[in-house]
Amino acid sequence: MRPRLSVRIGKLKLQNPVMVASGTFGYGEEFKDFIPLRSLGAIVTKTITVRPRRGNAMPRTCETPYGMINSIGLENPGIDGFIRDKMPALKKIGVPIIVSIASEGGFEEFVQLARRLDKIRQVAAIELNISCPNIKVQSTEYGVQRKRPGAATYDLRDQLIAQDPQATYNLVKAVRKVTGKTLITKLSPNVTSIADIAVAAEKAGSDAVCLVNTFTAMSIDIDTKKPKVAAGTGGLSGPAIRPIAVRMVWEVYRQVKIPVIGMGGILDASGALEFIIAGATAISVGTANFINPKASMEIIAGLKKYMVKNNIGALKALTGSLQL
Repeated sequence: MRPRLSVRIGKLKLQNPVMVASGTFGYGEEFKDFIPLRSLGAIVTKTITVRPRRGNAMPRTCETPYGMINSIGLENPGIDGFIRDKMPALKKIGVPIIVSIASEGGFEEFVQLARRLDKIRQVAAIELNISCPNIKVQSTEYGVQRKRPGAATYDLRDQLIAQDPQATYNLVKAVRKVTGKTLITKLSPNVTSIADIAVAAEKAGSDAVCLVNTFTAMSIDIDTKKPKVAAGTGGLSGPAIRPIAVRMVWEVYRQVKIPVIGMGGILDASGALEFIIAGATAISVGTANFINPKASMEIIAGLKKYMVKNNIGALKALTGSLQL
């Protein structure tokens, strides 16, 4: 029996469910000497903003038990530099290219980026990174205000778009109007109910949701009494977060009809299978790329082996097969 690993996400048909996560795989070229890039399900680029970003001050990363904290600050060449310098090589790889985008201002920058990428045929999908914990948004144009008890109204500059269902809905709806490409909304785990955010994204027209982004975290150097990353806090990723991420995927899967892309501490096929059984249509490999550049290929091979061993013909039969 030859197992069928292909999956569909919106208009995308992936030859297998193994993607590589934004910010951990550069723009693909960085890994071409380690793995056959054409064997991946899809590549998610480093997040792009309208203008070039230098990112946060050094140091930007530190190790933690079973994980790492990063505070890169979305360093990138900006949309013009990306199209000019990165897209030519990406076009030649031969797998779906998903471009991750974010805003330094309001959602008008998301709209601007999506409109430009919509015109590039080789861009297969757009990932809305509304959940990066390492960048402050400097705009109030989310169409949402809240009021603290005994205080004046405040805007959403102090939190991520992905922490408010209405802000998420407004943003996704605005982007949906300017692109026909597959739209994936990347969710933050730093919320009370991630399912509520996922439902808002679905109602606004997102073709899929991706979860989870990193957990806001801090690690301290006990000798200097300073944070180990210059920004103070950063995003925790790696195997330490996987059980929480799996639980969140399961919660979201039960509430939405669109595909769920699972991520968070996947090192091997066993970890990938946990997400798929919990409800993920596809998975994304992140921190593992730093530890083992061949992790994605090993996961693909491991999924095939598991399916043959258990006489499973199509991967979709595993999605959401959790037995309670």
